[in-house]
Amino acid sequence: MHIQLIRHATLQFHYAGLRLLVDPMFSEAGSLPPVPNTDNAVNNPLVPLPVSVGELLHPDAILLTHNHPDHWDAAATQRLPRSIPVFCQPADLKMLQELGFKEVTAVESSLRWQGISLTRTSGQHGTGEIGIAMGPVSGFVLQADNEPSLYLAGDTIWCSDVQDALNVHQPDVIVLFGGGAEFREGGPITMTGEDVLQVASYGPKAELVVAHLDTWNHCFVTRADMRRIAGQADPGTARRIHIPADGDTLEFKLS
Repeated sequence: MHIQLIRHATLQFHYAGLRLLVDPMFSEAGSLPPVPNTDNAVNNPLVPLPVSVGELLHPDAILLTHNHPDHWDAAATQRLPRSIPVFCQPADLKMLQELGFKEVTAVESSLRWQGISLTRTSGQHGTGEIGIAMGPVSGFVLQADNEPSLYLAGDTIWCSDVQDALNVHQPDVIVLFGGGAEFREGGPITMTGEDVLQVASYGPKAELVVAHLDTWNHCFVTRADMRRIAGQADPGTARRIHIPADGDTLEFKLS
């Protein structure tokens, strides 16, 4: 299995001989307005794509955790071929169909596709009124013969949903969306460094990949912060926390 961080939540999974594109967001740097009600009024994304959009247009399938604009944007909608299979949460099915995508499958619970078992997990995109306003979010667990199991948690904080997913699936590799995104009130809506350490502690054998950093104006936990926080953990935990730069590829094999 290879995991390539493209930028923010956009990743490519090379898994069981297939290429899966996660949460495509293709906008040019600075082309989108800042998220309102935050203390960092700069345009998004903060950085350019590390690869050309053309390299991302023909995956075997797309995994969409949810349809917020930093995970699915107008640029991706315009460029992606409508024939690509898309797997999504039920709440996003109608939106994708209305955009003209012809092979959209809402993952209610789990399904099998091209030798990959795909199970949807839930999450908590913040707490209180903010968490409710952010709407439903999902993650996915991928399993296949001769591959490590992979848990993509999606936009969530550390919560019972994540804990349940770890209990049930005991993944070998976990991809977390960090950044500690937040508004002026309401607390973080994506994982902080402390949340990442909670996941690492609860899944003591899993390798962790932290994405969703240094790209969006209301994500205040940077890669430098995350490295510092990870470095404060015990050496064994710190070695399991991977913080790739945009464009980097990581390889994981069955132990």
